[in-house]
Amino acid sequence: MTILRHFTAVAASLLIAVPAFASDSDHFKGHPANTLEQAIANFSEYNSKLEKVLAGDLTPEAMNEVHLLTYTLENALQKLDDEIDALEDTLEKVHKASERADTDTVRSAGEQYLSNSREIVK
Repeated sequence: MTILRHFTAVAASLLIAVPAFASDSDHFKGHPANTLEQAIANFSEYNSKLEKVLAGDLTPEAMNEVHLLTYTLENALQKLDDEIDALEDTLEKVHKASERADTDTVRSAGEQYLSNSREIVK
């Protein structure tokens, strides 16, 4: 490899890596996951994108793509985690109401739990 080609390759890889070193205000935040539906859609789509990148060579360009994809995946996982926490709380209401034989709460909280959990596992 000639020195010029080596220099060009190094310079190109540094340019591609620049987004990883950007200031916090300029840093990529990923696509939002404001709703459970959006989180599930992003999770599915961006897992597929990550899978495709990982199937190829992990060039500097690919590493930058992985870096950017993970922001959206992290947002999706955070929303899913929040939703799971809420499901746990709702299921706990069902559990405690069942101990007290509180049929109204068991029915209403149980239906809410099932409805919300079916959004995650269809």
